[in-house]
Amino acid sequence: MQFGIFTVGDVTADPTTGRTPTEAERIRDTVAIALKAEEVGLDVFATGEHHNPPFVPSSPTTLLGFIAAMTERIILSTSTTLITTNDPVKIAEDFSVLQHLAGGRTDVMLGRGNTGPVYPWFGQDIRQAIPLTVEHYGLLRRLWREEVVDWEGKLRGPLQSFTLAPRPLDGIPPFVWHGSIRTPEIAELAAYYGDGFFANHIFWPASHTRTMVELYRKRFEHYGHGAPEAAIVGLGGQVFVRPSSQDAVRDFRPYFDNAPVYGHGPSLEEFTSLTPLTVGSPQQVIEKTLGFREYAGDYQRQLFLVDHAGLPLKTVLEQLDLLGEEVVPVLRKEFAVGRSPGAPDAPTHRSMLRAREAGAGPGEGGGPEQGPDEAPDGGTPRGAG
Repeated sequence: MQFGIFTVGDVTADPTTGRTPTEAERIRDTVAIALKAEEVGLDVFATGEHHNPPFVPSSPTTLLGFIAAMTERIILSTSTTLITTNDPVKIAEDFSVLQHLAGGRTDVMLGRGNTGPVYPWFGQDIRQAIPLTVEHYGLLRRLWREEVVDWEGKLRGPLQSFTLAPRPLDGIPPFVWHGSIRTPEIAELAAYYGDGFFANHIFWPASHTRTMVELYRKRFEHYGHGAPEAAIVGLGGQVFVRPSSQDAVRDFRPYFDNAPVYGHGPSLEEFTSLTPLTVGSPQQVIEKTLGFREYAGDYQRQLFLVDHAGLPLKTVLEQLDLLGEEVVPVLRKEFAVGRSPGAPDAPTHRSMLRAREAGAGPGEGGGPEQGPDEAPDGGTPRGAG
């Protein structure tokens, strides 16, 4: 299993001091957080993509490329790359370059985005969100896999004799996760191609996440990629950890109460009882996170949000120390106990390269490259359009 953190890159006032960091400070702090994540032994650092205030990560691959130059081991990912409003050609180019800079230590999580005004800013229509996702991703896959691409769709201009430069490192595209909070069509799309499915279940109860993951696993098997337990699942979550639960609740409450995304609603106690948010001691974080397996099965990647809602850098780095020293080592050990033999490890560039050399087949997830129901022209999977 891989453990890591993700950021949404919000610039939020600290409710305990009233101070709002500058955009420059927030970007520098994000780099410091990524370096600390590697230092404490985490596996993944991921950043979101936003194009509106109060967020700063409008160019994720620029940020990740800078971090790549300062790290040696950690996998660098996005927690959202907007497949709807970004052009597939530019996504393919940016991540191929990042692959080479990071020596393969990169993958990508695709999502539709949840900010409606972004669509017209990039010349798109939010009412076409699902068709854009399906069409753009179908083209993106071809750009990474074919030397010369001739393509024509409905929502983007055609390509004629296009060759991506640079080509993916070692001829292996970045592993793709399809991220979603609530949309079954995205789980279907991930299953259709045999890609990873990331359920960012910060705001929703366990019953919803169970439904989404079960759908993905069943459809993964339906499309011929393997047994349901062979599907690649990732989960999101948010934690705030202190040595004692009393200190955690006391310290985090003002940040929760004023958070842009969930403040001024249910109480902290109500929210933690209904969602995966964990505010407590290392043991409480361990117990609640281990409970995710009860409804998601054996999964491959767990990412925590630790820097949202105006938390100062010092506090975030303290969270990472506790995660690295007291939480994640126990989670690694406990998640390995009773793990299904059919549950694969999280894919990496190195593991996909080994699989190709061993003749395991062209599909990165271990299954066939295209689903059995795929139309000859790369048409829409059932239920995804």
